[in-house]
Amino acid sequence: MISSPPTFADVEKAAEQIAPFAEKTPVLKSSSINEMAGAELFFKCENFQKVGAFKFRGACNAVFSLTDEEASKGVATHSSGNHAAALSLAGKLRGIPVHVVMPSNAPEIKKRAVKGFGGIITYCEPILSSRESTLKTVVEKTHAYEIHPYNDERIIAGQGTAALELLNTYPDLNVVITPIGGGGLISGTCIAAKGINPNITIIGAEPKGADDAYLSLAKGEIVPQTNPNTIADGLLSSLGKKTFPIIKKHVSKILTVSEKGIIRAMRLVWERLNIIIEPSSAVVLAAVLEHTEENRGKKVGLIFSGGNIDLDNLYW
Repeated sequence: MISSPPTFADVEKAAEQIAPFAEKTPVLKSSSINEMAGAELFFKCENFQKVGAFKFRGACNAVFSLTDEEASKGVATHSSGNHAAALSLAGKLRGIPVHVVMPSNAPEIKKRAVKGFGGIITYCEPILSSRESTLKTVVEKTHAYEIHPYNDERIIAGQGTAALELLNTYPDLNVVITPIGGGGLISGTCIAAKGINPNITIIGAEPKGADDAYLSLAKGEIVPQTNPNTIADGLLSSLGKKTFPIIKKHVSKILTVSEKGIIRAMRLVWERLNIIIEPSSAVVLAAVLEHTEENRGKKVGLIFSGGNIDLDNLYW
């Protein structure tokens, strides 16, 4: 196990470990979006990552960090989709079974992805308590090694490799903005970005209808997610005990965005960058466009977390 919290060296080690399996994703720019934002934006496109999301980085690092004994019975997790698919693929690459607890209302595209990568799905009610109790039952039955979607040092270090790539290419960025759900991506981003540039500003973006991270940072303690209402289905988790201390130490602020703003940003990316992103990715651009004074005139890196979306049920 990596010591808690992970260090910059852990992120660098994770980058080496996942290099044979993960993609080095591109960074795109748009002069027209820059003009709207009043800033120079650099889009780190994790929608081009394996399984269509940054989650593969952390899952791959976690799975390949296990000893043979730890991995012998397979791995298990709970996830609404992207982490489930990522862990399923990572397990397939290592040749071990993957047990996934998914909420019954998870998007069909994400259910199909998990099955496609060989994940064994057990469905549960779409609330955190049901996810956790069902996972406990699965682990007791299978003796699989539990890998939490974000509250795990190896996951955090793996997610930080996206920002590591971004900052190694563009070290003069003033700000990096990531979506924030459970906090794995932004925690890893903090460690990687601050390791390269201690003065860089890290900002989180989340929906107003699921603003537990905003409330948590303001209060100084974890405020659990309750009854979230947003199309950004990847941002419904509460912060973790291992992610929140990193966020509390390094994140300058969290910007909340409207559902209308998320849809506008997502459509704008589809039209101007000609790529597909999901609502959870779009929150970062929505944050820039709805809070233009925050980053005016700055060089801003935005991490698009994924691009898995049901094309039969678009939001416009």
